[in-house]
Amino acid sequence: MSDVKTELVVLGGGPGGYAAAFYAADMGMDVTLVDLEANPGGVCLYRGCIPSKALLHVAKVMNEANEASEYGITFDKPKVDLEKLRDFKNKVVTNLTGGLGQLAKARKINFIQGRGSFVDSNNLKVLKTDGKEVTVNYQKLVIATGSRPTTLPGLDLESSRLWDSTGALNLDQIPKKLLVVGAGYIGLELGSVYAALGSEVSVVEMTDGVIPGADRDMAKVLHKKLAENIHEFKFETKVVGVAEEKDGLKVSFEGKDGKTVDEKFDYVLVSIGRRPNSSGLGLENTSVKVSDRGFIEVAENMQTADANIYAIGDVVGNPMLAHKASHEARVAVEAAMGKRVAFEPRAIPAVIFTDPEVAWAGLTETEAKAQGIDHEVVKFPWAASGRAMTLNRTEGMTKLIVDPKTEMILGGALVGPGAGDMISEIVVAIEMCATMADLKLCIHPHPTLSETIMEAAELFYGHCTHMYRPKKKSKPAA
Repeated sequence: MSDVKTELVVLGGGPGGYAAAFYAADMGMDVTLVDLEANPGGVCLYRGCIPSKALLHVAKVMNEANEASEYGITFDKPKVDLEKLRDFKNKVVTNLTGGLGQLAKARKINFIQGRGSFVDSNNLKVLKTDGKEVTVNYQKLVIATGSRPTTLPGLDLESSRLWDSTGALNLDQIPKKLLVVGAGYIGLELGSVYAALGSEVSVVEMTDGVIPGADRDMAKVLHKKLAENIHEFKFETKVVGVAEEKDGLKVSFEGKDGKTVDEKFDYVLVSIGRRPNSSGLGLENTSVKVSDRGFIEVAENMQTADANIYAIGDVVGNPMLAHKASHEARVAVEAAMGKRVAFEPRAIPAVIFTDPEVAWAGLTETEAKAQGIDHEVVKFPWAASGRAMTLNRTEGMTKLIVDPKTEMILGGALVGPGAGDMISEIVVAIEMCATMADLKLCIHPHPTLSETIMEAAELFYGHCTHMYRPKKKSKPAA
């Protein structure tokens, strides 16, 4: 017999899980939420998105203080109180996760703190953190167990000097020399933080540039700006060995020429991606199917091969983004309620919260070329933006990918301060099938950085106020 009976179980309390639980409760369902933490929040709030962004804000303040000398304002060299900085980061996390706990109680969600595993398609066994065990009988269940950091292949070294993203966010100390393995968004964000705090940061990446998969024009701008604070970038290079020594870690690098060199670092941060948390859940006791890479296979309505079980978020595949999981959550809940729904966005925005920020949505230029999609590219450099000039941040750029026949926006990207906030306008334009004329005719406030999106649209028609671009062909009046 079961200890608990419920209409819906949500397994995992991250951005996808608690969004699913909260929405289901709002829709009148009897909901049980199972998670290992004391409150909802998941990796994003406890050990990911939120603490890293708090630290990135601190890094930005320090960098801006250094740059103020260009305006004739000089500050003393910043002193870092590591304990107080750690307390600030922890306070942000505590306030947010505690608030989510209160929201769960307000919705009368049954929260069980523990680790769940499937008994069968209708029963979940939960080993609670107090050592007790309960069985939850459910009608429907949403798996939202997230992901964990990927480790270096073939590396079995256990050392306090070898960090993953969680270790780096603990802020135990500021290393004199730090190696970041991986030039993706996690590595660059955390590398930027430690560089601002005073570490000599080196970044090693197997590919030929930063943020593989992002728009290359944006990546080049980011790389150039980051190089002002990052000590060294090692591209087309891989780590083939790490050995612990008395006063640090000896890292062996192999370049594209096949030659191997060694270098010593105080600490090494490994940030080469994440893998799904699908093992150890007892899925073999259900009809749920898992891919060779460990991702749970789902239909467009987020339903698995088991009719009673749905899955969302990192555990179902890329992109591993909190906002994608939250939207999948709503689809899964409505599907569990018997509604005909599907998760089929035209654009999922991605943001790297470095300084400058990089954001993109929809098709990139690289993807359009690879897929043979007819397209036109429009770039508006922020050197022509009055607002960017007032901020002394003219390295930025706004870029739109356009269907030349329909003039609809296929994709867009921005690099510069506030890019993550501005990308939403491009997402709405893609989702609403807006044309360049629609963007051009929407009045944007002046002087702002968002104005660069409107001016990029104007540039498409060859009559942008702050840039001159000869008309390549006639465009219909708009």
